[in-house]
Amino acid sequence: MKRLKLRRTKKTRKLLKAKKAKEAAKAQGSSDDDNKPLIVGVTACINGIAHTYMAQEALIKEGKKRGIEVRIETNGSEGVKDKLTPDEIKRAKGVIIASDKKVDMPRFDGKHLVNRPVVDGINKPGELIDDIMDDKADVYHASAADKSAESSSTEKPGLWAGIYKNLMNGISHMLPFVIGGGILMAVSFIVENYMGGPKTPVFVFLNNAGNLAFAFMVPVLAAYIAESIGDLPALMPGFVGGYMAALANGQFQVNVQAHATSPAGFLGGIAAGFIAGYLMVGLKKLFAKLPHSVEGMKPMLFYPILGLLLIAAIMFYIINPIFSGINFAITHFLNGMGTGNLVLLTTILAGMMSIDMGGPFNKAAYVFASGAFANDPHSATAAILMAAVMVGGMVPPFATAMGTTFFKNKYTLEERRAGVSNWVLGFSFITEGAIPFAAADPGRVIPSCIIGSAVGGALVGLWHVGVPAPHGGLWVSPLAGNIGGPSHILFYFLATIIGSVVAGLVMSFWKKNVKDDPNE
Repeated sequence: MKRLKLRRTKKTRKLLKAKKAKEAAKAQGSSDDDNKPLIVGVTACINGIAHTYMAQEALIKEGKKRGIEVRIETNGSEGVKDKLTPDEIKRAKGVIIASDKKVDMPRFDGKHLVNRPVVDGINKPGELIDDIMDDKADVYHASAADKSAESSSTEKPGLWAGIYKNLMNGISHMLPFVIGGGILMAVSFIVENYMGGPKTPVFVFLNNAGNLAFAFMVPVLAAYIAESIGDLPALMPGFVGGYMAALANGQFQVNVQAHATSPAGFLGGIAAGFIAGYLMVGLKKLFAKLPHSVEGMKPMLFYPILGLLLIAAIMFYIINPIFSGINFAITHFLNGMGTGNLVLLTTILAGMMSIDMGGPFNKAAYVFASGAFANDPHSATAAILMAAVMVGGMVPPFATAMGTTFFKNKYTLEERRAGVSNWVLGFSFITEGAIPFAAADPGRVIPSCIIGSAVGGALVGLWHVGVPAPHGGLWVSPLAGNIGGPSHILFYFLATIIGSVVAGLVMSFWKKNVKDDPNE
């Protein structure tokens, strides 16, 4: 009995000793983590689908290589995830902002901060981390009244970079209205064609819902461009200016009779947003030296009243008359294009989608097509332009997926793994899946994708393939039958497949063999 107790006592001591050793090791590991330098950051892109998370992954991966703990908050399409805590921000050596839109900045007051476009987070993570670790980044001061996030950047943006960032802030908020409204309207056309005509209750419901979402598109675009420039006080003037642009000639008649049915539209909304934003910046400077006792009156009284009066007058007397004419001319030109000019335009737009895969050229092509579609969702030409940019945007991920599947000796193991997901990304019109391939070998991948996208776009224009939806890739292929008949579904697939095969073959034959074993 005594021997049994002794054995149990020894066994218990061993277990306790092992437990203490484990706890000590855990504490030591925790201590080591605490001793690691910490960098925090925020990534955000316009769509919030791919660039946001690719930048997060690249920064964290680069940090691990260097023994640096990196914590990144994402501001994507589903909102903020992995939100930074006050304790993490306090402990951090510095902050990396890799974003194409506004983020919550005041919480970083007093920290060394780098503010760059989201693409730099993907392509230059080491450079951004070096700027923090080498103390090259400026210290951000939130107390400097109403300074935009860019003012604290180590690389101050120029005029065009600022314009692009403000424009993209408006477009990122506008896109859900365009996509949701556009697809519902397109589905309503299917119901109209195949399920009983325009008096069907389902058609009426879907079409009205889509049209209501579309009605908010230009006001939301203008409002968030203005908000990006002049902060919250500029939101209301921007919204009203955008609404006036959308209804320019429904409520505010233009003197030129030929333009009487054309609103200032998408371009007028962009102008309204920038004007409203800079008007508010001017008003803030004008009232900056007022006595502190009237500080509360500025956002509640002075800014809304004067902002509204000024933007209404400018839109009514200047912007609407000018941009109504411009909008009318563009719409008339697009609707009157012959096949030759249409093929040229679809080729250019589709090719632009692959130049920077989510960057300014890509966004310019998409905004042009979606703007034409927004001005007249029933236009056959606008639907063809939307089909062209979608085909152009689907080619890069499909081409890289094809290359990694059929030419394994040309790609690394990591690229082959990434290529599998690009089949799904391509089908969904998410071009950004090809960015890692383009970053690794830009001289071969980008030209190959441009060629393939241009071929696909040319076929769209030649075959008059129209997709009356602003997003969705091949998932919305049934809608292609609404322009010219059901056979256009097949042509939509063919244009995408042919463009992708051309790009994939050019890219894979052009690339050199890699050294690692393709069967590993």
